[in-house]
Amino acid sequence: MSLRPAESRFAVSRRVLLGWGGGASMLAFLPVAARAAGPVYKDARAPVDLRVADLMSRMTLDEKVAQIITLSTRKRDVMDEDRAFDPARATIAYPHGIGQIARPSDRGGAATANNTGTDVTGRWRRPAETIAFVNATQKWARATGLGIPVMFHEESLHGYMAPEATSFPQAIAMAGSFDPELVERVQSVIGREVRAHGSTLALSPVVDIARDPRWGRIEETFGEDPYLCGEMGVAAVRGLQGPGKELPEGKVFATLKHMTGHGQPEAGNNVAPAPLGKRELYDSFFPPFREVVRRTGIAAVMPSYNEIDGIPSHANRWLLNDVLRGEWGFDGAIVSDYAAIPELATFHHLAADLEGAARLALHAGVDTDLPDGEAYRTLADQVRKGLVPISVVDAACRRMLTLKFRAGMFEAGPIDPKASAKLTANAEARALALEAARKSICLLKNGGVLPLTPGAHKRVAVIGPNANVTRLGGYSSEPRSSVNLVEGITARLKGKAEVVFAQGVFITQSEDRSANEVLLADPAKNRALIAEAVETAKASDVVILAIGDTEQTSREGYAKNHLGDRTDLDLLGEQNALFTALKATGKPVIVVALNGRPPSWPTVAEQADAILECWYLGQEGGTAMAEALFGDVNPGAKLPVTVVKDVGQVPFFYNHKPSAKRGYLFSDTAPLYPFGFGLSYTSFAFGAPALSAPRIAAAGTVTVAVEVANTGAREGDEVLQLYVHDREASVTRPVMELRGFRRVTLKPGETRKVEFTLGPDDFSLWNEDMREVVEPGLFDIMVGNSSAALKTATLEIA
Repeated sequence: MSLRPAESRFAVSRRVLLGWGGGASMLAFLPVAARAAGPVYKDARAPVDLRVADLMSRMTLDEKVAQIITLSTRKRDVMDEDRAFDPARATIAYPHGIGQIARPSDRGGAATANNTGTDVTGRWRRPAETIAFVNATQKWARATGLGIPVMFHEESLHGYMAPEATSFPQAIAMAGSFDPELVERVQSVIGREVRAHGSTLALSPVVDIARDPRWGRIEETFGEDPYLCGEMGVAAVRGLQGPGKELPEGKVFATLKHMTGHGQPEAGNNVAPAPLGKRELYDSFFPPFREVVRRTGIAAVMPSYNEIDGIPSHANRWLLNDVLRGEWGFDGAIVSDYAAIPELATFHHLAADLEGAARLALHAGVDTDLPDGEAYRTLADQVRKGLVPISVVDAACRRMLTLKFRAGMFEAGPIDPKASAKLTANAEARALALEAARKSICLLKNGGVLPLTPGAHKRVAVIGPNANVTRLGGYSSEPRSSVNLVEGITARLKGKAEVVFAQGVFITQSEDRSANEVLLADPAKNRALIAEAVETAKASDVVILAIGDTEQTSREGYAKNHLGDRTDLDLLGEQNALFTALKATGKPVIVVALNGRPPSWPTVAEQADAILECWYLGQEGGTAMAEALFGDVNPGAKLPVTVVKDVGQVPFFYNHKPSAKRGYLFSDTAPLYPFGFGLSYTSFAFGAPALSAPRIAAAGTVTVAVEVANTGAREGDEVLQLYVHDREASVTRPVMELRGFRRVTLKPGETRKVEFTLGPDDFSLWNEDMREVVEPGLFDIMVGNSSAALKTATLEIA
């Protein structure tokens, strides 16, 4: 193949140009005039499809392949000794251009299953350095060859994962808010901060439903329910990238992760096979992804690492082409998970080498190879050898270029570091982070001790391994400021009480979240710390105990030497011993749970005087927790997951089939806490659901109205939850399914009527022939404030 075909020097053909409607003069884009005016792909007035076609007609094979690979650890190829971008090195290493660069904020590149060295992660650039790197890269790219800009992507699960950016509550905490509007506002700020530093693609949100608390990545999800995950996912995408497919200023393209089955891996082990049938995929795992594709302009989708029925998702043409692109009409880019394409050979053994892995992924529809393009770097030679059709490379290149045009990258100027600094972690962002933290706190137990009255206790003991440290959770960096629990309580009680701290125990030997090996703290040293904590408690009036996880003990297990899943769900180390010793002092013990997985802590659940589930609340968590403890904030969040009593109950999800949960010898089937559960400092009463009609047609809709009243003495938030149950169907159906929720704020004595509208989507099923239908019959319509506290009305579908 020649370096650049002669015909590609021409603009697109006259026939293609004449097919461009929409009122613009065709004369300006006929071949002769086009050469005078410049290439069509550089004309911002031209439709994206036409610009892409023109640009691709000018590109060589090598230039096309360059657009579908990425640099992560290979950023070293284009950096000097000081880790700054080096144009001369870039020209030598990548004469055909660079399609994408991963995480410009990270100087070292991302760790993967095949590259776990600590030298490849967490070597952060400061914000101005990141912007300088991006600007220098784009200046080189626009002056090289066809002038195609480089796309940059960043991680942004619950905040732009870079130094000095705003850190919001972890995804599992935000799910507990049951507030999609809040999620949209949070993600809008996250997108703004990512874009302000030069990236146009964010690798979030995660809409996997999570059905196994042993899995270390459960904190990254919106919980176990398909409907909740879908609503939160739609909100997150709208916040990140706006309503359409063209990327406005201050927005960033979203990536929907991870399709699919990721959240119920075999034995709770990350990337293990997902033993799921086709109907279960359509019923439970597909809906969040489909909702986002149907209701947003989602730009990218990332397949999951795992296999389903023997086919890894990155090689699953049925999943990515037939379902995602065919049935749902997705027209964006499919981006690989990090190192997932090489793993088709090294991990799944579906291919003998990188070349074979590249062919499988490209054939399945994966458009770009993250993080370093190791497999797709082989594609140009494979095309020349006749092993890969040029058409499939063209299709992938076309989709990646389309994103760049939709993002306005060909017209974008350099990033202004001063403007970026004003947009990052500013007062508005910090205020929103605090609001999100407040709304994510869930009250699980209250024996009457909460809320505490400031000044009523002269000496307050704040104890525990999570009390004097800000737990942010996975996919976090270093925010510009943060507040831990000790700091929050100290500030709240200034001038009113003495606050004393005791460590109690350490959970692990180190706090390095990137460390591969995780070692629990020395039990002997912990016993000595427990003794000290007991003395502190005895000399105090009340104990606030902060326990749970660290970023090491519940995390993504991305390699055999970097594990994150667990077989035991109870507290690690000597935390139970610490709790028992403090309880024995006779002082009230209020537990503040800071954790990434559901709190399956039976001893604590039974004996604590009160429990606040806080998950990971982000940089403002300490302030929000203090406000909740002292009644400035009334907790209103709910559990987005079922919390089991014992690991032997796993998997346990509320929307199980009728044949599940028959029972156990010497135990029962009840969870520790049910899905949707959460208490308040006030009380609420519900009326029975009232239907607008007792009978509707299969294509009809029904309005469900329910009255809720605040019957207590404090203002508070309640989450109304609506569930549906199909009493008799042609295939088995769950005992209940969430189909609506609304978070409302009520003053004491206030009553409000809340309405939900249900339609065919809420009653449909996949029948024996795998057709989506609404079957006639009776349906229970259930409304309440958790999956275990509901009132019912009956609807007939005729």
